[in-house]
Amino acid sequence: MASTDTERGVRVRFAPSPTGKLHVGGARTAIFNWAFARANHGTFILRIDDTDPTRSTEENTQIILRAMKWLGLDWDEGEGVGGPYGPYKQTDRLDIYREAADKLVREGKAYPCFCTPEKLAADKKAAQERNDPFQGYQRTCRDIDPAEAQRRIEAGEPYTIRIKVPLDRGDVVIHDAVHGEVTFNARELDDFIIIRSDGTPTYNFTTVVDDAMMGITHVIRGDDHLSNTPRQVMVYEALGYPTPTFAHISMILGPDGKKLSKRHGATSVEEYRDQGYLSDAFVNYLALLGWAPDGETTIVPRDVLARDFSLDHVSKNPATFDFKKLDWIQQQYMQAMSDEDFAREVLIPQLRAAGVEGDELSHDAAWYGLLAGALKPRTTLMPEVVAQSAFLYTADDELAYDEKAVKKWLGKEGARTALEAAREAIVGVPADAFAPEAIEDALEPLPERLGMGKGKVFQPVRVACVGGAASPGIGETLTLLGRDHVLARIDRALPLAQ
Repeated sequence: MASTDTERGVRVRFAPSPTGKLHVGGARTAIFNWAFARANHGTFILRIDDTDPTRSTEENTQIILRAMKWLGLDWDEGEGVGGPYGPYKQTDRLDIYREAADKLVREGKAYPCFCTPEKLAADKKAAQERNDPFQGYQRTCRDIDPAEAQRRIEAGEPYTIRIKVPLDRGDVVIHDAVHGEVTFNARELDDFIIIRSDGTPTYNFTTVVDDAMMGITHVIRGDDHLSNTPRQVMVYEALGYPTPTFAHISMILGPDGKKLSKRHGATSVEEYRDQGYLSDAFVNYLALLGWAPDGETTIVPRDVLARDFSLDHVSKNPATFDFKKLDWIQQQYMQAMSDEDFAREVLIPQLRAAGVEGDELSHDAAWYGLLAGALKPRTTLMPEVVAQSAFLYTADDELAYDEKAVKKWLGKEGARTALEAAREAIVGVPADAFAPEAIEDALEPLPERLGMGKGKVFQPVRVACVGGAASPGIGETLTLLGRDHVLARIDRALPLAQ
């Protein structure tokens, strides 16, 4: 589906700052970049923008890398995999930024500024008092003779480096792939800093140097960066590099219409992973926050996303995070799994994580397949299978009873009769034929024979064997427990029954 983009060789990047965990908004940006690269047979780059020395940590970098791997967003170049335009961590590229800044100074496109913070504050106050329409940096050092500037630098005077915005530049027009044509008045741009007084580069400079040198063709990012774009265009033009195509995607809102935050629920990718969401379901859901293939389809498998994603289907309107829709999509992915896959990828790993199963499994593959088939329709989040399986890993004489279930189903007249009849029917099922269908065939005649409703017959059996009134189908439940355990549990419950 790529046209001229494929001929150009699409190159996109996801460039998180390792100042915390990977937020769902960042994950959505990563998904859009990954999908756009895959749909256009392009290159997806992961770059670490860690030039914030007070907040960026190596620990956070590793957290982000783990989150990206869990999401299944494989990158072609970047941190951890290398590539021809490395290094891909900004703190390893400081010499590159300094060299680029010095080149701009030599060419007269940038200049040293010696204004102190006090001077800058005074100039701004004066501009406000005279109602100057331009209240940015007053370009005090713009025309200092280069030789004088060099002497002051050599004398140890602190300085920054500022870009020299052309005074006759005119409007900066961005042809945004999402928002359309966006116009900024260049006369409102001051000569902004590209190198701070401590020698560190600023974001609007480093991101352009990196994107230009790495051949980025499309910059897909959150629309909170839209206001940065005119300054970055100034840097592209000063460096003599072509400007990429920008695509600014909308922010993600909570159900109350405010920016998604912790007050709405989990916000980091790790939290959703730990809650038990499937990676494929989570990626599917995030991809639909601001993008849709046709306005109707809600299940978009990863391979379809990688084939059909396009920027012309990205909405410029904010997307609302709908937790119920996420759970619905999760359930669809759960139900689409075969029993064998559910057992291998969900059930057994969760039971092992809970410590109830070890490396050596306690049952055969058929048993786990039966359990998977019984639990899958009842499961939304993966850890739920542990609680639902607990009755199977509890000793018969240690099974805890739910008081309300005992009162409702064992405490009423006829419960003992139902249990005794069920026990007799189960004894009649041979041990080598103890399977759901045979069990259900044995129990099915009881309600009519006893003159009782099905619930009054089968629910006491369920409470006796499970401890509560909810479980998978009675045939599967009893099969999973095994004949001897079923009989032992019924015997234990008989004294409680009326």
